[in-house]
Amino acid sequence: MFNSEIYTERRNALRKLIPSGIVLLPGNSEAAYNYSANTYTFRQDSNFSYFFGLENPDFAGVIDIDNNIDYIFGNDFEIDDIIWMGPQPKVIDLALKVGVKNTSSLSELAVFVNNAIQKRRPIHFAPTYRAETTLQVCGLLGLNPLRIRDYASLPLIEAVVKLRSIKSDLEVAEIEKAIGTAWHMFTTGMRMAHPGRKEQEIVGAMEGISIGQGRPVSFPIILSTNGQILHNHHHENILKEGKMMVMDAGTETALNYCSDITRTVPVGGKFSQKQREIYEIVLNANLNGIAATKPGTFYRDCHTVAAETIASGLKDLGLMKGDVKEAVAAGAHALFFPHGLGHMLGMDVHDMEGLGQIHVGYDNEIQPSTQFGTAYLRLGRRLQPGFVLTNEPGIYFIPELIDMWKGEKKYQEFLNYDKIEEYRDFGGIRIEDDILVTADGNRVLGKPIPKTVAEVEATMAEKL
Repeated sequence: MFNSEIYTERRNALRKLIPSGIVLLPGNSEAAYNYSANTYTFRQDSNFSYFFGLENPDFAGVIDIDNNIDYIFGNDFEIDDIIWMGPQPKVIDLALKVGVKNTSSLSELAVFVNNAIQKRRPIHFAPTYRAETTLQVCGLLGLNPLRIRDYASLPLIEAVVKLRSIKSDLEVAEIEKAIGTAWHMFTTGMRMAHPGRKEQEIVGAMEGISIGQGRPVSFPIILSTNGQILHNHHHENILKEGKMMVMDAGTETALNYCSDITRTVPVGGKFSQKQREIYEIVLNANLNGIAATKPGTFYRDCHTVAAETIASGLKDLGLMKGDVKEAVAAGAHALFFPHGLGHMLGMDVHDMEGLGQIHVGYDNEIQPSTQFGTAYLRLGRRLQPGFVLTNEPGIYFIPELIDMWKGEKKYQEFLNYDKIEEYRDFGGIRIEDDILVTADGNRVLGKPIPKTVAEVEATMAEKL
């Protein structure tokens, strides 16, 4: 954990944004894998971790806005727990490490909350995403679990987004630590991507590096030679010469900060002419999108820069035609690039998305697009120094989407369907980096992971 002053400062900053009442921040419980004693690896709730810093299950934090007091509710280990898990610090000792002096057993939380209800004090809580937490909060507040999101506190959501969106130097260092682990994951994956190997072997090696260097992956690894499926978790394919392999993965640090990287490589280690041409277009979209990333710019405009780069490159190859800007404005490019350029990154791989993406990626200045493709852009709002975000353009040839649009004669003025047919079995390419918005521009975070054609081919030549 960080030092106690950081957590105290975060809670005090939250106080300044919430007018009155108490803030209820439940931590996560253990989640059963297939029976109660066999659990998944524990992952703390990010909001609890951000403000209270403790990685223990079945804890809850309360910030009393009016009386300037913080509380942690949790139970000390009993002898049965100690037999299985060994001796553990007392709750009070843990609380002091994060600047909290007031603790009580978890059962006392109901008494505390009921007292606040009796006094008609506002009780602020964030949207819940786990059934156990939903039932806990509904039990404390007497709410219908089916309507809990209706009662989540908008002032709390907006305050948390405001605070967590701006990453401190310490937070950026944690993210770069996670990218350092990703460097080992991806260079290993590249060296393994040769004909005859099963995708699952590469996934296992990459995930093992993540665990071996500290923590599990930040999301289930996406790795496939069928890269046209954007989130492909099927890993049964055998690698074959002539295919491209997409690797989209990240890890977490002990403090829950994430990395999220994508690289695409040619099976066997050498790009064909056709693969190189499409790859270079995606790489240019990545680089141009990064160059456009700076304070005061809407990230939707960075998305448009990447989309226009893709459309221009595909026009040069004869797959698109007509005016590039008109094609992108109409949405014709989304046949090949049907998602957004990126999203916030931090303690969650899609940072704070549990609070509601509309609050994280958009605001009163800008609302989500309804256009196919751009509608999936998770971050559109004006950038500020301290934002950490992903930049992940791609080109995909999705046979089902090609057939549907061709059958509808959609965007015929911009799309050359006869030429596109030559690529229908190509697959997909995506390139992703993690970017910090700085005071005067941006910085690509972490140890550079091979990205140019020359770098990828040189790394892949170093077979394991």
